[in-house]
Amino acid sequence: MVRLLFALLAMLTLAACGAEPKWATDEAVAQARYVHNGPPSITLFTVLSTRDGSGAHSGLLINASERIMFDPAGTWYHPNLPERNDVHYGMTPKMLTFYIDYHARETFDVVEQTILVSPGVAELVAQRAKAYGAVPKAQCAKSISAILSEVPGFESLPSTWYPAKYMEAFAKLPGVTSRKITDSDADDNHGVLLVQTTDPRVQ
Repeated sequence: MVRLLFALLAMLTLAACGAEPKWATDEAVAQARYVHNGPPSITLFTVLSTRDGSGAHSGLLINASERIMFDPAGTWYHPNLPERNDVHYGMTPKMLTFYIDYHARETFDVVEQTILVSPGVAELVAQRAKAYGAVPKAQCAKSISAILSEVPGFESLPSTWYPAKYMEAFAKLPGVTSRKITDSDADDNHGVLLVQTTDPRVQ
């Protein structure tokens, strides 16, 4: 009986931590493809509690041969953006604004940290993100640290489960630029920016 209870508990735990795989069609991904005219770059987004500064989520914007968002175990989505596991395709400036608006609210700030990289490094990170697979809940920082591990220029970053800790390490990389984005929207009003925007926070 005890053994049965342990087995049941293990199954429930695995179910609670399970990833949610998604796979958009080749046609949808090709149609959504967006090439940004900025330099190749990697941008780490960290969602921080305004109450105590603890990290709630991490996301990775990759500007390579196309611009994509790796949003591991995230709840953000846009109906016009195809997703393959946790990679969102078609990250135009407007879609990036939607992403930030979804996360920034009265209870959470968003920290954006960008580092310029070579085209080869940007493409390597993009390929590693695409190949990573669906990410289980609570493993956002863990998956990003795994993707960036062994990538030239990111070797100093730790392997960690904690978004705030990873953000602090990322800030020490040479050439990183950062900003904090705040929003006074109430919790029940976040992410409502779905049609158009004149928000100056993201160009």
